[in-house]
Amino acid sequence: MPMPATRKAISYKRLVELETQLRAEVEELFIRAEQSEQPEVPDGLVVREEMARREDRLAHLAQAKAVIEARAKERGEAEQAEYEAKLVQRAERERATGRRSGGRPPGPPTSEPRESDQYNFTDPESRIMKNPTNAGYAQDYHAQVAVDQKSLLIVGCALSNHPNDSQEAEPTLQAIPSAIGTPDAAALDAGYFGPATLLACAKRGIEPYIATGRDPHHTSWQQRFAPLPDPPSEDASALVKMAYKLKTAVGKAIYGARKCTVEPVIGIIKEVLGFRQFSLRGAQAAAGEWSLVCLAFNLKRFHTLAEAQH
Repeated sequence: MPMPATRKAISYKRLVELETQLRAEVEELFIRAEQSEQPEVPDGLVVREEMARREDRLAHLAQAKAVIEARAKERGEAEQAEYEAKLVQRAERERATGRRSGGRPPGPPTSEPRESDQYNFTDPESRIMKNPTNAGYAQDYHAQVAVDQKSLLIVGCALSNHPNDSQEAEPTLQAIPSAIGTPDAAALDAGYFGPATLLACAKRGIEPYIATGRDPHHTSWQQRFAPLPDPPSEDASALVKMAYKLKTAVGKAIYGARKCTVEPVIGIIKEVLGFRQFSLRGAQAAAGEWSLVCLAFNLKRFHTLAEAQH
């Protein structure tokens, strides 16, 4: 969900350039202030005030730089698990086909900031994220919901500033009140697949059904009705085992229900309730706003369920 505006944001590349420029200007002003014979000063120029203004700006830039670098390190650590999973998938594919994979092997992640990494001075806790609808970028928070398949009520909600879903299963499952209980199974889309999600489900005794990629369009009837292959070996990767589980009758039924569970809820929140943008700033305030939106949805849903009983 986007924030009100992306103004007052700065990229890491521009930050470094501006930091260099301001340091040079401070040095120039310092030399001017130390000269025994003052050169001609432009009208309105107060050297020490100009130095103080730039030093204050440098302090803000240093804070932004530290945050960007810390986020880059966090991202690198998260991407390491994905990188290792890709290497395993590549090795399994080569073993299954007996041929070396084409193209370059995936490169290891880096903890260094990217030039395009940004910091927003208006809301430092929000992040620039890619919009899956139009492939654009916006200053966003990442909203999550856990939805009961039978009632379509939201049973848990969470919000973060992480740009993808790989770490979001844990806080979303944790948000489900103990009074409701723990679900036996959970259906999640491909963005959640990874060690963190599998661990979050395993420690709660939840059987996960997670997409391992996009299904091809216009599959032939032979592919659709092909018999279930033999189960993968015990030493197969988690990805291979999950792909097999989704091909079983139970897997197809549980994951197939996802498109008429979570997706309609998000659609109603956006199109019927009209919530497409946070009004508050800061992760805590935005999380509270998201909780109110989910509460509003549940009140609307309760009304629908009550009418259906009459």
